[in-house]
Amino acid sequence: MVETYQRRSALAHLGLVARAASSTKDGAGIVMSVVPHRTIVNIRGTASDPAFSSAVQNATGVALPSAANTVSTGGARQILWLGPNEWWLTAPDGEADALVEALRAAFVGQHATACDVSESRAIIALKGPKAREVLMRGVSLDLHPREFDVGQCAQTGVSRANALLHLVDDAPTFELYVLKSFSDYLWRWLEIVARDFNLAIEA
Repeated sequence: MVETYQRRSALAHLGLVARAASSTKDGAGIVMSVVPHRTIVNIRGTASDPAFSSAVQNATGVALPSAANTVSTGGARQILWLGPNEWWLTAPDGEADALVEALRAAFVGQHATACDVSESRAIIALKGPKAREVLMRGVSLDLHPREFDVGQCAQTGVSRANALLHLVDDAPTFELYVLKSFSDYLWRWLEIVARDFNLAIEA
């Protein structure tokens, strides 16, 4: 586990706080920001097993989404569907240890596991009326609201980086979970594209 005093955003070197202070959001077609730290717990198990689903909900307070590319929410926690037997539980920073312990205790006797992967990903947020247009320049998914609506997520390529894309609200706000080693590249690519739509930076 990374010591708290050593933690920093994967994109801290870009000076985004200072840039945000001089950035004007009035009339911006897109606003970019970084979610600096968030708990992410990888969960694996058998979705069709009622005991597994119940164990996840009892330990987290969130129902396990069974439909592909959907997200379940419970308070400040969410579970994002990654595959038929894999999900991410997201929660406020600092909850990883307790959640992993609770899940593993609930999984005793089952073919299931939970693992903290919080430090492996950076999260880039894109918000505003032009967010879809920016993303459509780098993804092959159909992002029209009829096909990709609030509460959906999907693993996809964005330009040359693999990411988990989550549509959070109808602003629209998209959150992109990307490996930290690709976060600098992805931010810079998104920023170049977003400049065509009156970009603003938010801290």
